[in-house]
Amino acid sequence: MYARIYSGTVHGIEGMMVAVEVDLANGLPQFDVVGLGGSAIKEARNRVRAALRNGGFQFPLQRITVNLAPADLRKEGSAFDLAMALGILLASGQIPQREQPALILGELTLDGSLRAVPGVLPILLTAKREGFTHVILPEGNRAEAELVDLTVLPAADLGEAVGQWTTSRPIEAHMEKINERKGQIIPRDSLHQESGHDFRDVIGQAAVKRGLEVAAAGFHNVLLIGPPGSGKTLLANCLPSIMPKMSIDESFDVTKVYSIAGQLPESGGLLTDRPFRAPHHTITQVALVGGGAHTARPGECSLAHCGILFLDEMPEFSRHVLEVLRQPLESGCVTIARAKQVFTYPARFLLVGSMNPCPCGFYGTRNQQDCTCTLQQIQRYRSRLSGPLLDRIDIHLEVPRVPVELLGERRIEEPSEAIRSRVEQARAVQHVRYSQRSHFPFNSGMNGEELRLHARLDQEGQELLRLAFETMGLSARAYDRILRVARTIADLECAEQVEAGHVAEAIRYRAFDRTHTIS
Repeated sequence: MYARIYSGTVHGIEGMMVAVEVDLANGLPQFDVVGLGGSAIKEARNRVRAALRNGGFQFPLQRITVNLAPADLRKEGSAFDLAMALGILLASGQIPQREQPALILGELTLDGSLRAVPGVLPILLTAKREGFTHVILPEGNRAEAELVDLTVLPAADLGEAVGQWTTSRPIEAHMEKINERKGQIIPRDSLHQESGHDFRDVIGQAAVKRGLEVAAAGFHNVLLIGPPGSGKTLLANCLPSIMPKMSIDESFDVTKVYSIAGQLPESGGLLTDRPFRAPHHTITQVALVGGGAHTARPGECSLAHCGILFLDEMPEFSRHVLEVLRQPLESGCVTIARAKQVFTYPARFLLVGSMNPCPCGFYGTRNQQDCTCTLQQIQRYRSRLSGPLLDRIDIHLEVPRVPVELLGERRIEEPSEAIRSRVEQARAVQHVRYSQRSHFPFNSGMNGEELRLHARLDQEGQELLRLAFETMGLSARAYDRILRVARTIADLECAEQVEAGHVAEAIRYRAFDRTHTIS
């Protein structure tokens, strides 16, 4: 007796359909799973056997062979448990064939209950493209599944899953909840939620706030350089509050990554806040960019997609860890190669780093007399950030300590909402300018042809940039990044052409280049 049921798995950022074939044959009782499954799939034999018996069903005392096709691609996870169980029931004649094919996902416990599984959203998006109309999955994945235009049949245990299999439409109580939730999904104006930090709470630092406004408007990477206690971490935490609202497409992309990583909140549903990831400096290369022994998983770079990756005290990170950022900063994605598979994850994030001017933190400040670092120690500390990595950071901002007089005044500062409105206006200009691009319509992604077309300088601007190039020892990449930042500054001022004043401000944002020589 033979039966076929469809399930799914994740390959990189996309879902992949898997046919779960079940064959019952005469012979000594045996349960084999083939098709290049991982350890969790091999262990599914015991979970399925116990769940069927404890759920009130008969486990066939025959030779059971389950094949997961295509058999040449490795599969991991426990999402095939429910499909195997239903396949055995179908092959043994305990349940009838279903009129409408349905995708089956879910992990079984020994008592037959169903547990939520990761990666549901990308699997269902692929299933919809391939013509599936119904999906049976755990109750815990229902909110995530309802983001896709499919008929969702949630179940709490194996018995309910069998009930959903034998019906052609959702149970009425479930359908009412689904319709209620679908009416509340993703209104475009409510995609942004206020964060807990606001620039109105940051005293002083007008120049730094301006630099972060430019960074948010053009999606430029930022490095904050300043002594301890100057507010670098607070400023970085306030940056999400001036970032534009996520579009529906961006929200789906972010939700897919978090679904694959198993980091969706228990409430499920679409993620509407831009990610803000701040890993500890002891993080490994694999944890930062993604990877794994057999199948890859997204790292912090991908979890920060469409949002911010904040590396506090960047020189404290391992140099090998920092250097792996170079590829995602350039390409906006992470490619992980394994023996038989290649995984690609999106990683288009805004990098924000912070560092002290020296190991003790007081070099170049009003308390410089307290600095105990030698010139060699300072050089060694700063050299932890390589030249190629610094070239990929568009804006370097010096963050001085706030004078005590300003702290005492506690004057009202400009709120993030006002800054965000200017950022959104500048981004709207870029969306129109780069409307022919398929993705990433921001100034920081301008190529050489676009620089010549949209960032053309007059004679005064060219002379100013030439002088900066010679005196600061800039690389060709840094030269182009100054032009990109200048274009963003012009957009914030609603200027058609990039003028000398815009170039001058962009040059000021290369603080690390201006202070690379210790004297």
